[in-house]
This record gives sequence, C-alpha cells and structure tokens, in this order.
Amino acid sequence: MRLLLGSNSPRRNELLTQMGYSFDQVSIDCDEAFDSKMPVTDVAQYLSLQKSKAYTSLHKNELLITADTVVVSNNIILNKPQDREQAFDMLSQLSNRTHLVQTGLCLRTLEQTVLTSCETEVTVDFLSPEEIYFYIDNYNPYDKAGAYGIQEWFGLSKVSTIKGCYFNVVGLPCSLLHKRLRNDYGF
Repeated sequence: MRLLLGSNSPRRNELLTQMGYSFDQVSIDCDEAFDSKMPVTDVAQYLSLQKSKAYTSLHKNELLITADTVVVSNNIILNKPQDREQAFDMLSQLSNRTHLVQTGLCLRTLEQTVLTSCETEVTVDFLSPEEIYFYIDNYNPYDKAGAYGIQEWFGLSKVSTIKGCYFNVVGLPCSLLHKRLRNDYGF
C-alpha cells in the first residue's frame, strides 16, 4: 500500500521520515474554517477530516494521512498568528500557564476512514515582553499554532512541563500514528 502524507508541514514530513516510513507528500488546499459553536475538543479532528476530504485524487491501495494541530488556552483556540501583534498576544496568553495541544489524525483509504486524536498539556514559564519579542524576531511563529514551536528556543527555554506526547506538540503524535498504521492497516 502506498502511503501519502497530506501536509505542507516540514515538521510532519521530518517526523514521518524519522519513523522510517516511505511515503509521498501531497499538497492539500483546504479551508480551515470551523463552526465557532463546535466544542474546542472536536476542532482538530474535524479539520483533519476536512483536509482528507479535500484530497480528491486518492486511488486504490493508497492510504492518506492528514493531521491538524490546535493550541487551546482558556477554552479558546489559538491558530497561526497573522502578524507580530497577534503572535505577541498569543504568547502573552500562554505565559505562566498550562494549555492544551490537540492533534487530530485522519487515516483514509477508499474503503475506510479512521479518525483519532491526541492531547498534551504544556506548561509555560513566565515570558517577559522582551523574551516574547526575542522569540518573534528570531524564529518564525507565523506558521505555527499558538505562535510557537516546542522544538525551538521557546520549548527549550520556557516550557517547564509536558504531560503527554511531546511529538504531538511538534505536530504529529508519532506513537499513536504508528499504532494505528500497524493495527488498522498492517504497516
């Protein structure tokens, strides 16, 4: 069976490669809007399914993996920031608090769709305005949910605890994905 990764994320590509899977990366253009009344715990899974459905070139003997990661703080989803001010606001909101990172996974063949998700608690130390601007100016927070990458300075310096899967926070819950690929599809 041919494995497809439906993601433009370099981090997901790298993680799946490190897991030892051979796959092809496919680009998916998908509207990532969701109903604001939807429970925040359902959004990541919903968006991973929407991404999967947006890929219309799936053939027999192909398995498409799509994922979506959201950061939830105080029951509010922090998407990718649009500008410096929004990144500052998001990182300020995460300062000295615990938030959730949820990734929805969709595994789809022509015959079967498997949806699952993973949740990780992340506790961030106090962030001064100078530290926040340092991070924004020296790293690229604009392509990351919640305006941060756990694998960068932010995670190395300001994350005090992680409860759950670290790789989920990077953007792909690798252990969960491996179990589903093995158990549901025989990889």
